[in-house]
Amino acid sequence: METEETFDQGRAASSEMMGHGYRPEWSEQSLKPPIFQTSTFVFNSALEGKQFFEVAYGLREPAVGEQTGLIYSRINNPGIEILEQRLCRWERADGALSFASGMAAIATSMLAHLRPGDVLLYSEPLYGGSDHVVRSILPDFGITTIAFDGAMSQEQIIERVEQQSAGGRLAMVYVETPANPTNKLIDIELACTIADRCLSDGRRAIVAVDNTFLGPIWQRPLLHGADISIYSATKHLGGHSDLIAGAIVGRSPALGPIAEMRTFMGTMLDPYTAWLLCRSLETLDLRMRQATRNAEQVAAWLSEHPKVCSVGYLGLLAEGTDQHEIYRRQCTGPGSMIAVDLGSEAAAYAFIDGMEMIKLAVSLGGTESLVEHPASMTHAGVSAEVKAAHGLTDGLVRLSIGVEHIDDLLTDVRQALERTP
Repeated sequence: METEETFDQGRAASSEMMGHGYRPEWSEQSLKPPIFQTSTFVFNSALEGKQFFEVAYGLREPAVGEQTGLIYSRINNPGIEILEQRLCRWERADGALSFASGMAAIATSMLAHLRPGDVLLYSEPLYGGSDHVVRSILPDFGITTIAFDGAMSQEQIIERVEQQSAGGRLAMVYVETPANPTNKLIDIELACTIADRCLSDGRRAIVAVDNTFLGPIWQRPLLHGADISIYSATKHLGGHSDLIAGAIVGRSPALGPIAEMRTFMGTMLDPYTAWLLCRSLETLDLRMRQATRNAEQVAAWLSEHPKVCSVGYLGLLAEGTDQHEIYRRQCTGPGSMIAVDLGSEAAAYAFIDGMEMIKLAVSLGGTESLVEHPASMTHAGVSAEVKAAHGLTDGLVRLSIGVEHIDDLLTDVRQALERTP
């Protein structure tokens, strides 16, 4: 599914991860950037300190050629800036921002662009943490939240916004695609069209896409009109299950308010984790491609097993369906996440507990394969109504396939199913 244009873009970005944004002569000829483990930076003069703060706090626009000076690691840090410059390259974004976690990235972006009386339109289902923010926290700040799903038409969604917005301005369309854990796709271009049609005082809603499952190798939302792509960098970007982080890449108008909110909320990434992420980005392309090759074979095998009720995997979408059409336009590969329905909680638990190599844990996107039970774990706080409406059944199991040898993965899945009633 990857076109020559998108392949070339990904190939260039993969190469740029080895050195973009850094020159060895800046740090005693060190091949790799050092960890800038410092809280603060020394000014050469009081006037320089004044000038740095003026630009950082938006008191004036920087002069032509003027660089933003280093002040304090809550505001800027060399290692974090190197990371963010590299993150930009995958989607050819105007800029990037890194955060202490994926939830920090999500919450900071929402608080930056939503005000009391505003409306957030969001896709269902969402990751459990995101669902809690949308349903239980934002309404306490006077923000109306309205849900839609991928099966609804453009007109149905707009009608719902008009009926439920109570006169509020649509300020953000938030999309998680593929949905966690079902792998259902939401049309990013549809979300952008809705934002275009629901203008208020000439202002267009920000379109934000949680790109954690596929990005940035298999999906690049900015190419389809989104304003920002949000990542739990803990997952594929980090890729080794040894850090917690978040990231946003996007267009300057959307990033500006988020950067300001991050500075004053203190939700930015720390220097050591930034250094770890720079390390991980060097192998991102290799890891995601190998994990996807493995997942394609595991999903195909599971789909033929008589004990499996259904398999939700993008590589198995039937041609001619709406979901396949979105996949064809929006994605360049199916990724490494698989949703497997075994029919009952008892069968799901037996399958999970029967695993020997694949570990029971609630993250994803690491080098190792993981399995979890969404209904009672990552999505435990999601309402029963939403679970029922979107296929989050008690029999559903989520698999994150890693880079192990495919024969070992298939052996483990096979023997686990043999223990499943």
